[in-house]
Amino acid sequence: MPFNTSSPVPTAAGPRAPLSDITVLDVTTALAGPYATLLLAGLGARVIKVENPVGGDSCRHNPPYLGADGVRLTRQTPDDMSVSSLNRLRNKLGVTLNLKHPGAREVFRDLVARADVLVENFSRGVLDRLGVGYAFARGVNPRLVYCSITGFGSTSDTDDGKAADIIIQALSGVMYTSGRENEPPVRVGFPIADVTSPLFGVIGVLAALHHAQVTGAGQHVDVSMLGALTSLLTDEPFDAMRPFGVPTRTGPTMPRLAPFGVYRAADGYVAICAFTDPFAHGLFRAMADAEVSSDPRFATRDQRVRHAAEVDACVERWTSARPVKAVLSALEREAVPCAEVRDPSDAIRDPRVVSRGDTMRLEHPVHGTVADLYGTGLPVTFSETRAGFTQPAPRLGQHNQQVYGELLGYSADRIDQLRTDGVI
Repeated sequence: MPFNTSSPVPTAAGPRAPLSDITVLDVTTALAGPYATLLLAGLGARVIKVENPVGGDSCRHNPPYLGADGVRLTRQTPDDMSVSSLNRLRNKLGVTLNLKHPGAREVFRDLVARADVLVENFSRGVLDRLGVGYAFARGVNPRLVYCSITGFGSTSDTDDGKAADIIIQALSGVMYTSGRENEPPVRVGFPIADVTSPLFGVIGVLAALHHAQVTGAGQHVDVSMLGALTSLLTDEPFDAMRPFGVPTRTGPTMPRLAPFGVYRAADGYVAICAFTDPFAHGLFRAMADAEVSSDPRFATRDQRVRHAAEVDACVERWTSARPVKAVLSALEREAVPCAEVRDPSDAIRDPRVVSRGDTMRLEHPVHGTVADLYGTGLPVTFSETRAGFTQPAPRLGQHNQQVYGELLGYSADRIDQLRTDGVI
């Protein structure tokens, strides 16, 4: 039986996965790190998830939980698994290892020696204090790509403490880009810092793997959550617009592209994208408002930006008097980009994303698909290779025998002793 059961092997029936020759040591917890390794697993890497034998990854304790009888807010039976873990730990081989135990260092060395990549997202210096940080790993395996995802970067001169998504959102300035002026800061509703930083982590890992294949030398890939989110924030020219009276916080619209934003309808909301002259004039034709169509303030893009508040008010007077379907129908006839603003529950079940594997049903490793739950898919398709998620999240330590026995070659007696000693 092939060791990496989560990655397809080349057969007449189908192609390999892009990273099927890569082994990743996953020493992560919570969200940012596990999401990075989830993506690598979806690309076909053999991901060995290392967890403390007591409790495991902290995401295993996030309500709600899925069990034989469906979803519960609290854990009722030992089989109940956190929905977070069912999502983030898929396609991974789960092993236990207590890195605080003196006997774990030798086992960890054996794992590092066989890995191409290590990903960790503990607070800066935690693994160094345990004696298994980058210097240790590089000494064991000079080809290793070692990726750290931390709140403020591994090379920061100051220790800024523990990071969490809300802390990074607060420090990045992103909370003062949503909402309106003079309103309280707005937290982005999903953990944007926790899922942005692992994207840069994976980009860095892939670049470093290419470098290692060319040169034979691994390296430390260092990602700052604060840096990742703040770098994205600078894509919008907030500083350049403020001297002209355009506030950073503009609510549901974007003045520099007016009319562009979310507008109230009689029974919901619609998003309208009419930033070019053809789109804007198509919108005005759909509105059938001769006064708006002939208004010189709205004739060109520069004039619309200058009078963004006025054009947005005209658009919303029109949309608010009509149901969503009527607004969309009128705009679609004029080829103006538009969409209904949907509830997340509906959006993740859209056949357009489900059919591509961008989102997918979650399975319990024992009970299967016992509830209508959807999780992250792999929103990348390949013409010549295969990728995605085919294996449910492992139970804690489910693959100890497979990894320690088959990959590392430990005897049954040694594995039993490691378990008795509390190492695994």
